[in-house]
Amino acid sequence: MAATPENAAPLKPLHGTPLVLLTIAVAFSTFMEVLDMTIVNVSVPHIAGSLAVSPNEGTWTISSYSLASAIMQPLTGWIARRFGEVRTFVTSVVLFVLFSMLCGMATTMPMLVFARLMQGAGSGPMVALSLTLLLSSYPKEKQGIALAMWAMTVVIAPIFGPILGGWITDNFSWPWIFYINAPVGVLAAIITWSLLHKRETKTVKAPIDVVGLVLLVAGVGSLQFMLDNGNDHDWFNSTLILVLGLIALVCLTFLVVWEIHAKHPVIDLSLFKKRNFTAGVISLSMGMFAFFGLNVVFPLWLQTTLGYTATWAGLAAAPGGVLAFLFSPLVGRNMHRIDLRILVTLAFIIFAGTSYWFSTFDSSASFATLIVPRFVMGLAIPCFFIPLNQIYLSGLPAAEIASASGLSNFFRTLGSSVSTAVMVTLWQHRGIYHHATLTEYVNKGDPASAHFLQNLSHVGLSAAQQLGYINQIVDREGYTLAVNDIFYGCAILFVILVPVLWLARPPFGSTGGGAMGH
Repeated sequence: MAATPENAAPLKPLHGTPLVLLTIAVAFSTFMEVLDMTIVNVSVPHIAGSLAVSPNEGTWTISSYSLASAIMQPLTGWIARRFGEVRTFVTSVVLFVLFSMLCGMATTMPMLVFARLMQGAGSGPMVALSLTLLLSSYPKEKQGIALAMWAMTVVIAPIFGPILGGWITDNFSWPWIFYINAPVGVLAAIITWSLLHKRETKTVKAPIDVVGLVLLVAGVGSLQFMLDNGNDHDWFNSTLILVLGLIALVCLTFLVVWEIHAKHPVIDLSLFKKRNFTAGVISLSMGMFAFFGLNVVFPLWLQTTLGYTATWAGLAAAPGGVLAFLFSPLVGRNMHRIDLRILVTLAFIIFAGTSYWFSTFDSSASFATLIVPRFVMGLAIPCFFIPLNQIYLSGLPAAEIASASGLSNFFRTLGSSVSTAVMVTLWQHRGIYHHATLTEYVNKGDPASAHFLQNLSHVGLSAAQQLGYINQIVDREGYTLAVNDIFYGCAILFVILVPVLWLARPPFGSTGGGAMGH
């Protein structure tokens, strides 16, 4: 499908063993990249502890990675045209492995943050190109399955991330969450290169759009940095955060204006003229915002408020993967039979329902009650990811798929990193608010409080210990109510997204319209 040197005929799709091998290699490299966004989430307290920094600073390990990855993703189209898709992909995998090893060897926080930054930069083009390479190697009639295989890895990795991360951290030591990338990455690079190096895409020596690149790095960099540190600096009450916010606003506004008129833009914004691309990407990034928010706050609440270990927090989040895993191939195989908007609407409704369900739990919720909605939520995951990828790629010629894929991945990543910042901040603010309102009920004049205090003194706690104990309870309930607020908000957001999605118009094709010869 991709253009080869002038004289050659278009490449025949792969079949049999090479196709299976390529699918495994590409799927695993995607798996590894997405896994690394979430595997660190559960281990942050351990990493922070061993490098002697606060857990707040520990979250830099999450954000530095998504920052670099976010900057590189929209550049994927440009890099792939300049150096060839296969070469770019394999280099990306190799860099990712090298910097993963460095992450594991880090002995100080700045060193780890630097290694995570570089690891993220290496990983940027990987996910977008993995989809492009799969689609160009699969026969036309099987591209729905290729899409499902790809989406399955993107879906399952965030679910396995916390369990794997928790288990490795509890049983070995945190550097191993990075070392496990090495064997996977090396194999993926070798297989992909040996199968595809003769199928390299045509390269174009386009001049680099320096202005666009600088605006992109400065704009996205300031935005991400602002989001990560806003909470510690009390947001816009801090000059630093205010300045970062303004830089981000100015750079990104100028970037849009510049890229629309640039001769060789680094980011192809003309894609947004396509109705399906715009509706699909908005639904994807806002859906990710809510989905990722749930997945960040849930394990945090379990570990900091309910006293779960990293492994158990991972296990509580895990059941979401079961139905996702089982239904992904099914959705992929039957996508052409159903209006994709109906599938995604179904996903949003299930997400909204389970989020609302979570918002009704209190701090005494048992492990068993917590995993039921997580399990049900798994059904929505394949109905959300797989059809949306198809919706925004529909009607695009093969040459634009790498750019479109990179741009949509950028918005997906941005959705998740904005979500991390916003949700954690909201959670803490609502926690403080609820703590204050609950404290009003604790006084000697209140019969229930008086009775409770009396019971505590019978146990032999001093007055100070009694207050400490009550403060712990109020804290726990306050943060639980705060989690309820967030889940409730996400439920509303999922409902609002349904009409946005219906702005997309069929036909949605089996994938890139140009490539399919429609």
